[in-house]
Amino acid sequence: MDLIAELRRRHHVGKESISSLAKTFKLSRPTIRKHLKTLEAPVYQRQHQPYPKLGSFHYQLDTWLEQEAVLPRKQRRTARRLYECLQVEGYRGSYTAVQRHVRRWKKQQVSSPAVKQAFVPLAFPAGETCQFDWSQETVELGGVTQTIKVAHFRLAYSRQMFVVAYPRETQEMVLDAHRQAFAYFGGVPKRMIYDNLKAVVDAIFVGKERRFNRRFLALANHYLFEPVACTPASGWEKGQVENQVGNIREWLFTPLAKFADFTSLNAWLALRCRELAGRPHPEQPSRTIADCFAEEQPLLMPVKASFDGYVEEVRRVSQLCLIRIDRNRYSVPAQWANAVVSVRLTADRVRLVAEGQVIAEHIRRFGRDQLVCDPWHYLPVLEKKPGALRHGAPFQAWDLPAPVKVVRDRILKQDQGDRAFVDLLLMARSLGDDGLETLEVACDLTLQTGIISAAIVLNEMRRLTDAARPKPLTDTSPSTPTLALEPVADCSRYDTLRSSRHVH
Repeated sequence: MDLIAELRRRHHVGKESISSLAKTFKLSRPTIRKHLKTLEAPVYQRQHQPYPKLGSFHYQLDTWLEQEAVLPRKQRRTARRLYECLQVEGYRGSYTAVQRHVRRWKKQQVSSPAVKQAFVPLAFPAGETCQFDWSQETVELGGVTQTIKVAHFRLAYSRQMFVVAYPRETQEMVLDAHRQAFAYFGGVPKRMIYDNLKAVVDAIFVGKERRFNRRFLALANHYLFEPVACTPASGWEKGQVENQVGNIREWLFTPLAKFADFTSLNAWLALRCRELAGRPHPEQPSRTIADCFAEEQPLLMPVKASFDGYVEEVRRVSQLCLIRIDRNRYSVPAQWANAVVSVRLTADRVRLVAEGQVIAEHIRRFGRDQLVCDPWHYLPVLEKKPGALRHGAPFQAWDLPAPVKVVRDRILKQDQGDRAFVDLLLMARSLGDDGLETLEVACDLTLQTGIISAAIVLNEMRRLTDAARPKPLTDTSPSTPTLALEPVADCSRYDTLRSSRHVH
């Protein structure tokens, strides 16, 4: 077009002849005359390419394209594969004709992409809605780089966020995350919006109808919020928290976050959430997120009691008094060996329940092939098999007080030392919660004497416990009988003993 403009300007304004222009630009005079009459940019390509040989085959091609449009991208045939299938149907034309037709058909299908990507601006009342989502991040904990799961909460009105990290994405982690989030917010929103994650939704029906998980419904019933599940593959229905996931990854996990354990990591995440609340509100730039949250927080439903977010399973205890959970083994009191108990898993605890009572509790481990034992669980076994004290796995790393360890090592070298030390442990167990402390004091006193013997330790334990017992009070209740007439002392009665009648 620049050349045409120059030709027209030199001819009409500069009065240069057509022959001169032809020599200057090395073009033919008919071409110069054509350009001098041109007012718009020339078009050198056909807008509609004919398909003479495609003919009626384009109906078959359109049918295939419509059928495969609803399939995942990896399952759709390429233009080359469609061309080969048309050849089987009898097509004898070129591949380029098929390629042009496929390109034109796809262009017509996406002729209005703006309609599919258009969204309606949303406005949420204060205290009404909170959005939830998970993300996967990489951190360094205790010097080991590992992948963790992060639970994200976002109040839709104030944009106040809360994030907490876990080793994995399971239902007990979901329950614990809600407990911590509501404690952090100081209240509960009326609605919670989720993806269709398995910890929340058991089944998806038509439209918005869902069958929620029973344990999750217990959480919703406790805090009185309404759970709402998004339409599948419609992340924009909770777009705020979806956007938050990317922001948190950029703000908090880039570069690599390094902490000693999950406790320190989560404390830092809670602190950073408070600091990020100082940013301007995206829809109210004159106010910060913290200001809007201060307005929204009183409108949240109060938290009357914390939810015990455990997931319960039924397991059988082995002959070794162990129960396997997530590839780790936990000890159970010996009297429950070979019995069926209930296991209540929380985010950080393992509780074992039988006959409605908690019979054991352990800190939850998330590695593999770990043995978590409480040596006191095996004391009834030691009573019958004291020899297991020397090589029993639960007793190898038993963290006993220093005086007790010294006395144990000395007693085990004596004859029948296994039985003697087990008697000390049985005595300590009979004293209840203070038994180990009493045993420690008794061992310390025994070491001061220089003579190490189980009998001396037992004697010291009895002396310590007897001294601690209160003396019984004299019964002064009104029911005690009393004399109505007290006798009067008569010393003259003793003089009769000296009389002659009594002297032999």
